[in-house]
Amino acid sequence: MNLRRDVFQAIADPTRRAILILVASQSMTAGAIASNFDTARPTVSKHLQILTECELLQQQQNGREVYYQINATKMKEVADFIEPFRNMWDDRFNKLEAIMKQYKPEK
Repeated sequence: MNLRRDVFQAIADPTRRAILILVASQSMTAGAIASNFDTARPTVSKHLQILTECELLQQQQNGREVYYQINATKMKEVADFIEPFRNMWDDRFNKLEAIMKQYKPEK
């Protein structure tokens, strides 16, 4: 059975976000990733499977080792989706800041 996983459900988990941060700078094996967590290796493997199914991570076979690396294209899709919301909140906070600067408390 081929499950279709949602990217946002995948990144909702703090462990999976930590994995993405780990492999953002360099590709790593599952064992190297697992060594950064206090959980069982099968648990980390499940997280890797979910991130791979969502295409946030890519696997690359190098001999007997499988290396995980960030899929920059998919991460950009996520960032592009989030960008309008970030802009909206930036605008709202900038307006609030402008109002607060004009506010003068009564003495």
